[in-house]
Amino acid sequence: MTEPEGAKFIAAKMAPSVDRMVPLLVALLFLCLGAEAVDRSNFKTCEQSSFCKRQRELKPGQSPYRALLDTLELSDSRITLQLINDNNKVRLLLELYRLQGNMTRVKINELKPLKPRYEVPDVLITDPPTEPMTLVAQDENGLVLSLGVDEQRVIVSARPFRLDIVEGPTVLLSLNSRGLLTFEHLRLRKDTISHKITSTVGSMWDSIKSVFSSKHDADTEDGGGSENAEQAEDEDEQAVKEEEDKPGMWEETFKTHSDSKPNGPSSISLDFSFPGVDHVYGIPEHADTLKLKNTDGGDPYRLYNLDVFQYELHNLMALYGAVPVIISHNTQRTMGIFWLNAAETWVDISSSTAGKTVFGKMMDFVQGSNEAPQTDVRWISESGIIDVFVMLGPKPNDVFAQYASLTGTQAFPSLSMLGYHQCRWNYNDQEDVKAVDEGFDEHDIPYDFIWLDIEHTDGKRYFTWDPNKFAQPKEMLQGLMDKRRKMVAIVDPHIKVDSGYKIHNEIRSKNFYVKTKDGADYEGWCWPGNSGYPDFTNPEMRAWWASQFAYDQYKGSMENLYTWNDMNEPSVFNGPEVTMHKDALHGSWEHRDVHNIYGLYVQRATFEGLIQRSGGIERPFVLSRAFFAGSQRYGAIWTGDNAAEWGHLKISIPMCLSLGLVGISFCGADVGGFFKHPSTELLVRWYQAGAYQPFFRTHAHLDTPRREPWLFGPDNTALIREAIRQRYALLPLWYQLFYNAYRTGQPVMRALWVEYPKEPATFAIEDEYLLGKDLLVHPVTDEGAKGVTAYLPGKGEVWYDVHTFQKHKGAQNLYIPVTMSSIPVFQRGGSIISRKNRVRRSSVCMETDPYTLYVALSPQGTAEGEIYIDDFHTFNFEKEKQFIHRRLHFSDNALSSSNLAPDSNFSTAAWIEKVIILGASQPNSISLTAADGTKSAVEFEFDSAASVLTLRKPGVNAGADWTVLLQ
Repeated sequence: MTEPEGAKFIAAKMAPSVDRMVPLLVALLFLCLGAEAVDRSNFKTCEQSSFCKRQRELKPGQSPYRALLDTLELSDSRITLQLINDNNKVRLLLELYRLQGNMTRVKINELKPLKPRYEVPDVLITDPPTEPMTLVAQDENGLVLSLGVDEQRVIVSARPFRLDIVEGPTVLLSLNSRGLLTFEHLRLRKDTISHKITSTVGSMWDSIKSVFSSKHDADTEDGGGSENAEQAEDEDEQAVKEEEDKPGMWEETFKTHSDSKPNGPSSISLDFSFPGVDHVYGIPEHADTLKLKNTDGGDPYRLYNLDVFQYELHNLMALYGAVPVIISHNTQRTMGIFWLNAAETWVDISSSTAGKTVFGKMMDFVQGSNEAPQTDVRWISESGIIDVFVMLGPKPNDVFAQYASLTGTQAFPSLSMLGYHQCRWNYNDQEDVKAVDEGFDEHDIPYDFIWLDIEHTDGKRYFTWDPNKFAQPKEMLQGLMDKRRKMVAIVDPHIKVDSGYKIHNEIRSKNFYVKTKDGADYEGWCWPGNSGYPDFTNPEMRAWWASQFAYDQYKGSMENLYTWNDMNEPSVFNGPEVTMHKDALHGSWEHRDVHNIYGLYVQRATFEGLIQRSGGIERPFVLSRAFFAGSQRYGAIWTGDNAAEWGHLKISIPMCLSLGLVGISFCGADVGGFFKHPSTELLVRWYQAGAYQPFFRTHAHLDTPRREPWLFGPDNTALIREAIRQRYALLPLWYQLFYNAYRTGQPVMRALWVEYPKEPATFAIEDEYLLGKDLLVHPVTDEGAKGVTAYLPGKGEVWYDVHTFQKHKGAQNLYIPVTMSSIPVFQRGGSIISRKNRVRRSSVCMETDPYTLYVALSPQGTAEGEIYIDDFHTFNFEKEKQFIHRRLHFSDNALSSSNLAPDSNFSTAAWIEKVIILGASQPNSISLTAADGTKSAVEFEFDSAASVLTLRKPGVNAGADWTVLLQ
């Protein structure tokens, strides 16, 4: 949730009387809700971000960087090579790594920086294993290295420096082909030093200059000339002087906020070219199209975690999270770039044509004369180093596996976390919670979690309960537990500065707060009023934070209470761009270096705390608003403070698809919209869409009318109930898909092109998607819609309407008439999906209920599927191999279940209640052969009009081997 600017200003002026001003703050917030969208003036454009402006002023052309080939060093694990900037003589160190799994890592840093530059820790799950690279050829123009896979080579051109990755005659990717590599080296501020020069410090200045000279001068053979030391010093001074003439290099002001920039300019830039590519995706989070747009003539995409009030649609502005990963795709290949940098980052995307390119004597081919599409991507970051992972695919699932090997996979949620979540800001008190809980039972609507926002605390002091409204939290939690339900309570990472507050006192006493540039505890304005911000980059701070979730520390908590981390961008109401000052300090590092990773650290510390409180037994649930690469390891995210508008419903699809492409599968949007009040039609349609998105939660602003599902008349209650019940019936599929995501990194909610990579018609589709590979969903997202047109992919394939069982051919646009009860969903022919059609009050109540198998036959009369079962909530599936994973297979008129994990050890009481075969022919008889060889007849019925065969009560255990034969 976000406080509007007007309220923030008055709040800051009235800071000393925090508790008395809360009603006024809320009233001001209400007044501001009439705003149609974000106030763009509160957030920077590229023109207002000095480093972005400087970098963008550099146009494509001849690069000043040259590779010094005689500095090449080759070892088993890496290759190093020095680069020199012929304009200022600064040397860089290039490191190349060939990584296992068809990846290449490129690192560029200053050869001898004045001080260390920030290299992002904790995102990579391990030091990526390397494989040897071999030198194939070298001459005065460059060198060729073998990657050892499918004739893959790295070609390094010396003058200007350029790096190409090729496969046979095909250029896969080029670095610095447009000459946009820039590395602003760390230097001393000369005008500051010159004012202090006296006879006693003159020698010190001479020493400083000698440091520059040794670092910057080139040698006679490789340095680009024979300048003497005096000339080199003059050139260095001139280069620095010219750079200092540009505004914003040493200090910068935005509105009333000043950034002191004590380390001066430190930005970096590098361009990448994808020949033959005109579709690129990724770099969430933006409320924009799935396919990334050309940014020529406008602002680049911005990656800078920000608390954006009622964000605008189809805007490249930064939002709450940042994952610096781009995926390129054409019919021949899928690749990815992972730009590992946590500073503010801008990404330019331009499209052009790739003409003829000659790479020198070392290459025995000339690129074809026919012009082809090309997409160029330029990354610009404010600080840090260039650390890039090139994921060479070649298939979409290969890229997902490669990225997962670097940053990890989606945390495997418990089954209940995949159910329905009921939330608003805020349920008033314990009686309100009880009434809402009873309302779901009264109206026969299942749900698993009810949520509490900031008002449940004692004066916005997190880890506490309001002593009047939530005086007996354990009684409330026990009431939910008795019904096998759970609760989520918010714990935000801004801490009320209050000497009577234990959390604040301990953080201050342990010196765990972020510091100002002057060394004092950094304080800003947020929900509690004056707030401190724990330094979550400090592992000792994270360990302490995790310890606060222990039951004896977090008073009133129980094992069915989970956590929501909001405002963790971090949000600072009176800070620049509603976030922390960049010159604030996290130990020795500035906030500018770590900004985008802060939210990940908050979620990680909370995640680890919930694991520790159970002794490592129970899977935690943590929802976070801010995120970075690797956040998938720690739980779920949502798309932030959206609005009750049709456009926001529509945009939730490409936003979650983009997140899935970069590893974050557990994504959803606030059903109904956080701001404003949805029409009944919009609310119903949003429930229907949300039921088929990974994270399914309704949420609403404090000022909106109540939205419990039964408040909109019996007809609409029935529609919402049906959507939620469809979600619960499909929980076996959701659970299996999340298990698969945890194991492999494949997204749960997928863009169509992921499964149909050679079908260009799918490349830009963003109003429909796949769940796994077998369920296609096209939500109704237009007001007053009487029909939708869905593209059914796959030439030669068939798709079955899951509601009517009608069969349709693939590779066609299908018009589907809709009513208010319609949720267009199709099952792919050739798949087997398991459901549980006995829907109960919560997922926990359904754990041992029987399964129904839906077998959708391909045109060849075959089908494949899986079923996964464990205890649904602990880590025993991993630690003790306590799970069931089975293959379901249909061919030659036989359906069988076989074990995919013979070394696992688990049993279930669940059984197979029914089998429904779509696209079937009528058999004469059906028999079942059990694991012990026992045979029995199976009852069945056949609908000849729909070609649907239903097998009733096969009666076999869901974890057993069995075969059903149709004769």
